[in-house]
Amino acid sequence: MDMRHAVSKAERTAVAVAVSAVLSRCQLERGEGRMRAAIHARRKRTLQSPSVGGDDSATICDVVLQVCYAMGCGAFPRATPRWWMKRRTGGTWEDLRLCDDATADYFREKLRMSPRVFREITEALSPCLERRVTFYKEPLQPDQIVAYALYRWASGETYESGTCSFGIGRSSGLVAVRDVTAALLSAFPDKISWPTGLQKAVVLRAFADKGFPNCHGCIDCTHIFIDKPANCPGEDYYNRKRRLSVQAQVIVDLNLCVLDVFVGYSGSCHDVRIVHLSSLWARAEEGELFTGPPVMLPFGVRTDGYLLGDNGYPPSEWVVVPYSGVSQNPVEMRFDNKQKTARGAVERVFGRLKGMWRLFLRSHKTNMKMLPQQFVVICILHNILIDASIPFDENLLWEVRPDGVRRRVDLGMDPPVRQMCMESSTGDALILRDALAERMAAQ
Repeated sequence: MDMRHAVSKAERTAVAVAVSAVLSRCQLERGEGRMRAAIHARRKRTLQSPSVGGDDSATICDVVLQVCYAMGCGAFPRATPRWWMKRRTGGTWEDLRLCDDATADYFREKLRMSPRVFREITEALSPCLERRVTFYKEPLQPDQIVAYALYRWASGETYESGTCSFGIGRSSGLVAVRDVTAALLSAFPDKISWPTGLQKAVVLRAFADKGFPNCHGCIDCTHIFIDKPANCPGEDYYNRKRRLSVQAQVIVDLNLCVLDVFVGYSGSCHDVRIVHLSSLWARAEEGELFTGPPVMLPFGVRTDGYLLGDNGYPPSEWVVVPYSGVSQNPVEMRFDNKQKTARGAVERVFGRLKGMWRLFLRSHKTNMKMLPQQFVVICILHNILIDASIPFDENLLWEVRPDGVRRRVDLGMDPPVRQMCMESSTGDALILRDALAERMAAQ
């Protein structure tokens, strides 16, 4: 059969005109500068095809092939320009270096932050991380060093598996984490600080709106699970759930910012002992912690400031705890409910901290000298991300067990087994709690 007579000249012209219209529209939408040179040349030949005297069905087939080629090369814009499959390149670091419509999502998945925040952190740390080129090798760039340290903390992967994704060796990974830890502590020394000035006014106002005037924060502890440390008596690190851990004491405000952190004592250490060993206790006892103007409460009670804690702490003049107990009157029940609601900020902070930086969520092998510094560093990163309004994915707080059951992750917050003995509490501490409860009831 003669293919020359299979399609009429009018039909060939109609197809060519349609193809020309589609390609012209693509050119207007995408802009001439974004088209590849090869596609531009082929489109020109396609537009000229109707004027050629020897048109036949083979010409139309060539036109269709040009359209398919243009679609495959990205000349046709998509309605939703998003990645619908995972990119496969040379590893995590190479993926992070790509600049496309999936970069922001990929940064949040791997490094827990946006590309802009990552660049700002890298610029701040670069003076501490830059190395000179030597005769033997070219040093790693600061952005790659920072990216690996963040990835290590965010993923919780071992050095053996994590360094492969960044094209570096295990020893380089160890040095990178150590250097980035020191650089963050040096570059952001005031990112975790007791509130003063305007920040203090904002913190006090937020707690006052919850019914706690002159409250400066919420205090609690969390367990950081570890493998058995070398050259240390393992029994000292077993908590009451028989898991090896290190305790971290954290104070937060209602905006979920970390105001103070104290970490390093073994999991067998009680919350009360930790607060006594911290500088917080000495500052509070010497009157250096709460320096604002006092607030008057019912019964003529005056308070310079206090924190909210659970029943793992005894009532004191600067740590207000719930009444608890079986038989409570309505005033006590109302106080406990409001106190628990406000104190929930601590659990949300621990959820965000350990959900984002999963190295501190599960048991892991660690350098005991570096662990306290690294935990302080993730608290610094936590405050940076809070200030940058980086959202938190609540799905990070859930995991699927081997039996297929979905459950909430263990944040290492052990509720007190029993209420602390009141014998060590002063009368002023109990009167302060009663005055706060009475003030709530009167509102």
